[in-house]
Amino acid sequence: MSYKGTDNFSHNKPERLGVLVTNLGTPDAPTTPALRRYLAEFLWDPRVVEVPRPIWWMILHGIILRIRPKKSAQGYASVWKPEGSPLLIHTAKQAEGIREALKQKYGSNVVVGFAMRYGNPSISKVLDEMQDQGVHKLLILPLYPQYSASTTASTFDAVAADFTRRRWLPDFRFVSHYHDYPPYIEAMARHIESHWSNHGRSDKLILSYHGVPLKYLKKGDPYHCECHKTSRLLAERLGLSQDNYLTTFQSRFGNEEWLQPYTDETLKALPGKGVKSVDVFCPGFSSDCLETIEEINEENRGYFLEAGGEGFGYIPCLNATPGHIDALVQLVEENLKGWVTPENNPEELEARARRAEERKQATYPGRDDV
Repeated sequence: MSYKGTDNFSHNKPERLGVLVTNLGTPDAPTTPALRRYLAEFLWDPRVVEVPRPIWWMILHGIILRIRPKKSAQGYASVWKPEGSPLLIHTAKQAEGIREALKQKYGSNVVVGFAMRYGNPSISKVLDEMQDQGVHKLLILPLYPQYSASTTASTFDAVAADFTRRRWLPDFRFVSHYHDYPPYIEAMARHIESHWSNHGRSDKLILSYHGVPLKYLKKGDPYHCECHKTSRLLAERLGLSQDNYLTTFQSRFGNEEWLQPYTDETLKALPGKGVKSVDVFCPGFSSDCLETIEEINEENRGYFLEAGGEGFGYIPCLNATPGHIDALVQLVEENLKGWVTPENNPEELEARARRAEERKQATYPGRDDV
């Protein structure tokens, strides 16, 4: 077996810090073939669908990939932008915001990239680029505030699988969750307050999270608990009573029971209970995407209004808003402690590396292998 390395590697190359921001992924285009490729990768992940592989292979390739790609392509086409999918656009802007903030404080030697767990840019591709740039210490930040085996752990699996094929491994840190991180809670609260200031406040705030099968909770996955903690902390910060907000779960797939209450069924029922207006926000989504733009702001808006609701306010995800970037930068800095400080920043480390190289050349002229 040949392990992946860097061609013409230089052992005196300055060491750099790397921050890899990851998100779920997106198809390359809003077309049926692109969706078939994307869904084949996504739905084959055993972290996503915990069904015995032979059985699931027949269901996936015999039924799902014959039917779902066309329907999903229509949904993606409705939200697609000239620059690509909303998730890709927002994640790129988030990475750029983090990069610029770190550059101002720590210098130009912090490498910040972004990758998608499924689709492009792939985790392996971006790790190749970081290795080529001399990243020796690496922080992975999956943009999933609440931990789930089907998202966060799947990202770890992809990174770990890539590492098994590399000749050299960096020092490595991984952010598994930040569901109760105070700057994240504060960023959401200010974002919601800004929406209320500009658009008014509805009868009830719906906090909708992506669902997972109920059996995952029963097997010990903390996702459900972390979603409710996020909701509670956010409600406390906003000064909401238990009657002012609801935590719900969306995007279920298949026939088995998922986490409840379901967002769509909740919105269909609320007008009959006297709730005539709602605001909906999705704390578990760092970026607007198909599940928020099309599923919540279009499909579920329709359910609520058809059931007799009179006002539906969709509050966009945090995306690359300044408050969100500030919170993510603080999170990154906390996880870089011991690797870099303003007094011992990457530019100073690079200067030290240059001085060490100068001393080496003075002692061993023309030698690159010492």
